Amino acid sequence: MKKLALTLVVLLVLVTLPYWLSDQYYLHIVITTGLFIVGAMSLNLLLGYTGQLNLGHIAFFGIGAYVSALTSLGFEIAAPFGDGTLVVEPSSPFLGFVLATIIAGLFGFIIGKLSFKIRGAYFVIVTISFAEVTRLVSLNWVDLTQGPLALNNIPPMAYNLPFLGEGELWSKTPNYYLVLALAIVCYIIIRRIVQSRVGRAMIALRENEPLAVSAGINVTRYLNFAATTSAAMAGAAGALYAHYIRIIDPDVFLFIYTVTMVIMVITGGKGTLIGPIIGGIIFGILPVGLREVAGPEVQWIVYGVAMVLIVMFLPQGIVPAIQKWWTRRTGSET
Repeated sequence: MKKLALTLVVLLVLVTLPYWLSDQYYLHIVITTGLFIVGAMSLNLLLGYTGQLNLGHIAFFGIGAYVSALTSLGFEIAAPFGDGTLVVEPSSPFLGFVLATIIAGLFGFIIGKLSFKIRGAYFVIVTISFAEVTRLVSLNWVDLTQGPLALNNIPPMAYNLPFLGEGELWSKTPNYYLVLALAIVCYIIIRRIVQSRVGRAMIALRENEPLAVSAGINVTRYLNFAATTSAAMAGAAGALYAHYIRIIDPDVFLFIYTVTMVIMVITGGKGTLIGPIIGGIIFGILPVGLREVAGPEVQWIVYGVAMVLIVMFLPQGIVPAIQKWWTRRTGSET
């Protein structure tokens, strides 16, 4: 009953947030933080539940952003065969969102298929290399991506609903609800996976892979499933990011963004459902609060010190520490 009441209160706060958060700048921060929280949740599916560290996770976010942007803008490039040109007419942002999710998931499957045979440090190197390759492609394939000049004037997400008619999401409030809807859907999907037989198999691989293999668990199959689902969710977040910001350049692939997601997962509590959400809220909102009272140098120092202190004193993350405290206090698990 307490869990249900808390859940309802949280949902009420989230649903009404744009109405009592009057400053549009802060709402912008909430939207971008929400997209990175989706990225962190998707990373947690792979890192937290299978134990595989993907340091190129931002690549799938960026692929989703570029695919959706190019689908909605249209493009013209030299045909791969012959002297003609390949022309793709602009399509709806919703189609771009769907294609972004599918193509990012496909890349996740391919990377998983190629690299899960060499796990550990080798897998980390492969994922970092993949992210750098995607950045270089976006930077140098100027005919397609505009390179450092960026893709501009990306159309906002649109809707066509029976009772509301047609429209485009130009303002921040509808974009906030769109991001909130994506976050809730991703959370529900991850929760269902984790609580299913597939999730139990993934956790078994994380805890003791040789024992899991001896029990008949197909290692590659479950790791590929986690990698594909994780990449697809990151691609979906990237697509919404592109249509919200309305400009995309190769900097979307920067390594620091993957590091940010990893920080959100580890400090919040990897292998927990709400850990990345808590970590994302703290490290997404903290810089904004510091900006009001300190300069950029002090902001990053406080940011780094906070992360180090959490890792030192709460090595398993914030959420597991709260769960242990609650168990000791009440004698029951949260």
